[in-house]
Amino acid sequence: MTLHLTKFQKRLCNVLQEDLPICWEPFDDLAKYLGTDEKTLLEQTEQLKEMGVVRRFRALINYKALGRVSTLVAAHVPPENLNPVTEAVNALENVSHNYLRQHHYNMWFTLQAANSQQIDLTLSDLTGRFGIDFYSLPVEHFFKLDVRFDALDETSAAAGFLKNVSKFSNYDKVPLDENQKRILTGLQEELRLTSKPFDFMSGRGLKQEDVLRIIKELIDKGVIRRIAAIVNHRKLGFTANVMFAAQVPQEKIIQAGERLARFGIVSHCYERRTFEGWPYNLFAMMHGRSMGEIQHVINRFTEAEEIDSFELLPTAKELKKQPVKHRFDS
Repeated sequence: MTLHLTKFQKRLCNVLQEDLPICWEPFDDLAKYLGTDEKTLLEQTEQLKEMGVVRRFRALINYKALGRVSTLVAAHVPPENLNPVTEAVNALENVSHNYLRQHHYNMWFTLQAANSQQIDLTLSDLTGRFGIDFYSLPVEHFFKLDVRFDALDETSAAAGFLKNVSKFSNYDKVPLDENQKRILTGLQEELRLTSKPFDFMSGRGLKQEDVLRIIKELIDKGVIRRIAAIVNHRKLGFTANVMFAAQVPQEKIIQAGERLARFGIVSHCYERRTFEGWPYNLFAMMHGRSMGEIQHVINRFTEAEEIDSFELLPTAKELKKQPVKHRFDS
């Protein structure tokens, strides 16, 4: 259900999705930018959380910089198996997203692990328990991972092109010292809506300036993509969303992926490995205020790239959406 927000709340939604200033009183900085005071900004942010518009406010982690691997998993789950399979998949702490989609392959979830062998073992265990094939589609190439929704734009402008596309900044594992691990552990918790949200990480040998320096180091190294709010796009009016999967010749995949990623309506865009019976290698998540808006983008893209073979997988139900927490051995 779309909520009716004030203009200030919409502006605040947009600002909270951007990089939080890395300073000791970041909300004071944001308040000045929005022409208000810190107390009002914190109260309004808390209200957005209570309304369910802001789902989470925390550091967004680049799992690749921690040496981990991830995959998208597809499965055809018969209706009679849906509840027990959903329960089993959602119970896996390394599953961050799980969706029911309108397609023969109706369950799609993301799974992280320390290595690909662990992913294979997890899927093999699920197959053994339920007698269902689980297909792994790991990323071959990132084109875009930039989930932001414009609360102020109530037109179809989101179907246009973006000038810039945000990409993963680091593909290699980054070695972390004990202080960096400590700060990163703290930043994976929900950000405290207080005047000094990083204050709880100081002490035990770390001064204020040390905490800020380490946070900036983690961002510069590509371990943290940004500290920002994740919003509930449906409550902002983006009620239409679909996973688009296209079959693209290998010699055209980079060009096509980069062009698809430039649409503002696209939040995620990847080249993924295929499996037998599934030749679609280019994936994108699309969000719009209507299916017509999404269809317009699909038509423009498929005609321009001469793509004849693709699948649309609308979201039927969100089964799980919870970030994976990365733990470090003590």
